[in-house]
Amino acid sequence: MKQIKVITKLWNESDSIIVATDCAREGELIFRYLYAYTGCTLPFQRLWISSLTDAAIRKGLKELKDGHEYDNLYQTAKARSEADWLVGINGTQALTVAAGRGTYSVGRVQTPTLAMVCKRFWENKRFTPEPVHQLHFSTPSVSVDELVKFASVEKWKDKEEAAALYNKVKAQMAATVVKVEKKEKVENPPLLYDLTTLQKEANTKHGFTAEQTLDLVQKLYEAKLVTYPRTSSRYIPEDVFDEVPALFDRLVGHSSFAEKIADMGELNRRSVDASKVTDHHALLVTPNRPLALYKNEQLIYDMIVGRMIEAFSPECVKDTTTVRAECEGVAFEAKGCIVRKAGWRSVYGEDREDTVLPDWKEGDTLAMNGCTMSSGMTRPKPLHTESTLLAAMETAGREGVEDEEARQALKDCGIGTPATRAAIIETLLKREYLVRVKKSLMPTEKGLALYSIVKGMDIADVEMTGRWESELAEIEKGRTPHEAFLHDIEGYTRKITTELLACDKIFGHKASGCACPKCGTGTMQFYGKVVRCDNPDCALPVFRQIAGRTLTDTEMTDLLAKGRTGVLSGFKSKQGKPFSAAVAFDADFNTVFEFPEAKRTRKGTNMKGRRK
Repeated sequence: MKQIKVITKLWNESDSIIVATDCAREGELIFRYLYAYTGCTLPFQRLWISSLTDAAIRKGLKELKDGHEYDNLYQTAKARSEADWLVGINGTQALTVAAGRGTYSVGRVQTPTLAMVCKRFWENKRFTPEPVHQLHFSTPSVSVDELVKFASVEKWKDKEEAAALYNKVKAQMAATVVKVEKKEKVENPPLLYDLTTLQKEANTKHGFTAEQTLDLVQKLYEAKLVTYPRTSSRYIPEDVFDEVPALFDRLVGHSSFAEKIADMGELNRRSVDASKVTDHHALLVTPNRPLALYKNEQLIYDMIVGRMIEAFSPECVKDTTTVRAECEGVAFEAKGCIVRKAGWRSVYGEDREDTVLPDWKEGDTLAMNGCTMSSGMTRPKPLHTESTLLAAMETAGREGVEDEEARQALKDCGIGTPATRAAIIETLLKREYLVRVKKSLMPTEKGLALYSIVKGMDIADVEMTGRWESELAEIEKGRTPHEAFLHDIEGYTRKITTELLACDKIFGHKASGCACPKCGTGTMQFYGKVVRCDNPDCALPVFRQIAGRTLTDTEMTDLLAKGRTGVLSGFKSKQGKPFSAAVAFDADFNTVFEFPEAKRTRKGTNMKGRRK
């Protein structure tokens, strides 16, 4: 209140106001709320800058904009704030009432984010590995000492089929070239960093959390060393591009990249497009020289410098060759690559050694030096890291979007904003819905319990939340009235509140009376979907639902006390066939099926199999 009184006093002594809050939605909202709260009627102008350097501030003060040019930005921020409040407070109260104990929060963005982590967790946990077999052969290359390795185009699940083909190929020990395809491959340099891309790569390369990266780049911004960090654009306008050569001149003394900067030549213009610049352009360094940076600050600064050099470097040009050969009806391929112009890939030494193939022609016969069959198992999608989760939030859960241009097109449909995504992840961690396990994000029992309730509801619908973000972007552009958005949010809030209140009180628990079979010190507690040890150092979970059947309290008690149940019916295989079996613990306290008649076990839906 003291600060508000000071501001009010200054406004009363002034003829006009220059608004210099953060140049983003939240900064605009803070000023407008203060302006309305104090009843101020003074005219105001907006200072809009992308860096805190003296030059940028002087330029911004010469180019002040009428404050009402940012009315749509204010309405967007206000709509977002009110929507998050409506959904969060009503959804949280409804779920807490349904739970009957504790506080369980939900949110317009946090719950879909949790849903993505939990969905990936269950996909990983329930994945059934399948065998896969592949054939290979080698043949002499351009030199006697080198070999070219061919691999079969097809992979086989059936080992006997693969082995039969292997024997046929091995008997021939020769293959015929059926196709030679030569292409020039041009790889464009990457676009400049926006905040989310910087966070993803800092997580992958250095293990930084999204919040750590944001804190570090914010410090660099406040030190006048980089431009505005909370940007969602990876492009710069023409006038900023004109300043880039001078920036590189200032960076020549940068120890890590001095040689690369000196050899750059004409700058690549791929990241130059004013039409794709939103509130702020992509991340750049400023003309100010960094002095005495801490280690982690230096790492982030160097990443931004390195990406600038990559983005403005020439394309990487490669000559690629694909050779297809056949033997006994089995198609094999080998690929070669010669880097003609390293371009941007030389910045971090990614211009790898060339793979040169002989000048084979169609119809050539290749004598085999050796033939092998490799065997492996299919792998599940890995658990989400902060890097992959940020990517999923950016594209509203749409997977397989690798092309940078396509990612840019989806940004308005992502969930959260570059400025808020780190805070959303941290909120889920603080509320004990997620935990960090090495680089992975793992849902806790509390998070999985919440997901089990909301996974089929609108509150967990990632695409719906992405559509809200798209509508907010339309409000900012002046194409959609904010009143219509809030009306939809009110209807949405009523719907999800009704859904949450209708939930069973599955969060309640009771003691089983059984000691934990794993640690022996804790007591197993009955929850709706799981039975869990109350010793926090153990927390052994035993899930009730197995192969389409939910174990009763009595059956769970038998399993905990005796290590196995009696023979139970009502299980269903993945093919939908019913079967009967006992449920038991293996040596690691995973549940397995026991089939007394056949003296074997079969893997269940949530179970690891074992042989007796």
